[in-house]
Amino acid sequence: MLSAARRRIFSASSSLRNSVRARPFATSPKSAAKTLTPGLLAVGAGTAVAGGTLFFKKQPVIANESPLTVEPEFEPDLSIFPEGLNAEVPLVELGSVYEIIPGLKPEMLMREKMELLLKFYQKEIVAGLERADSSGKTFIVDEWTRGENMGGGITRVFQDGRVFQKGGVNFSAIYGELPPAAAQRMHANHSELKVPENGKLPFYACGLSLVIHPQHYLAPSVHLNYRYFETLNEDGTPQSWWFGGGQDLSPMYYNKDDATHFHKLLKEFCDFHDPTYYSRFKKWADDYFRIKFRNEARGIGGIFFDDLHDKEPDMLFKFVGDGLSRFLPSYLPAVKRAYLPAAGGEERPTPEAGKHWQGIRRGRYAEFNLAVDRGTQFGLQTPGSRIESILMTLPKHCSWEYNYHPGPETLEGKTVEVLKNPIEYV
Repeated sequence: MLSAARRRIFSASSSLRNSVRARPFATSPKSAAKTLTPGLLAVGAGTAVAGGTLFFKKQPVIANESPLTVEPEFEPDLSIFPEGLNAEVPLVELGSVYEIIPGLKPEMLMREKMELLLKFYQKEIVAGLERADSSGKTFIVDEWTRGENMGGGITRVFQDGRVFQKGGVNFSAIYGELPPAAAQRMHANHSELKVPENGKLPFYACGLSLVIHPQHYLAPSVHLNYRYFETLNEDGTPQSWWFGGGQDLSPMYYNKDDATHFHKLLKEFCDFHDPTYYSRFKKWADDYFRIKFRNEARGIGGIFFDDLHDKEPDMLFKFVGDGLSRFLPSYLPAVKRAYLPAAGGEERPTPEAGKHWQGIRRGRYAEFNLAVDRGTQFGLQTPGSRIESILMTLPKHCSWEYNYHPGPETLEGKTVEVLKNPIEYV
């Protein structure tokens, strides 16, 4: 049973609670098997929300005991251009988030505004990816809830499309209490944070996280994560707050034009809000997305930031909104280029060499997510976490070869050189 203080916190925004309450799942064994246990929203780039280690009660899952059937592996023809990639993705005006999101108003609570923003772009991004995939396939939708007044989320996953082999776009918004140890660690970075006598600190956290792995060996994988976190007073008002997130690109083969375009759009929206943001957040991404035991980066970086509260909340809210608006325009051109004829003088691998190298690079992606990423590690160590959502970031296929090192003059070797030595693209 909730305490009077907790009831006051949850009554602070009844409309917000209603917006995250999931629809009931069907109760048939087949449907129940798809109902995933609500789990962790953790610090890091691989999962949805920053905010400490959260514990959830394990929910029973009804197993599907039907015999295992293995369908033939889907292999799209990479020589045929997917017409959906011709769709234009316009650049919206920077700073126009209130004109774009239906129902969004400046006077709303930040948690209400963030939920509207993240849900809007979850749908926009999913629609754009489905259109680009050109197969008619759609994302599978899994809505979940932590329980009454505790929030929930919407997981959208995709697999075996014509353009995209695997991916997910996940939203979550939860209420809870940080355990004493986590609350004390947080207090070290936020002097205004007041920990109750019982040591448990009420909080709210929401986020949107995505990872996409294409079919084509010339098309890059991509990651995005934007999140908001606040601790709460007894009356439900925010006590301390911050934003986090970013987006980064992981090509199998380095292409200067793709890298420049991606970073150019990131720098434009960063500069619009603060001329120091891009250089600071690019350096942060270069450092964070590095596989130190390999001495190479996961990809060509992008931007990454955490614990951001250096401006008024609404200014940073607009910054996050502009970042989300730039995702599809910054990414899809690189996917489209993979299917176009080689530009003048561009050297490309054979399909066999390309698929082989794609497996090696996706092995590196898996290494980062499992051995380096803080969010994945917190999630896997937390009882009752949503394992399927956490591991959604992993590629469908990876490969490892003992002591494999491509020659320095090969396309693969030139890509490794870029990954070992970050470049200033713009």
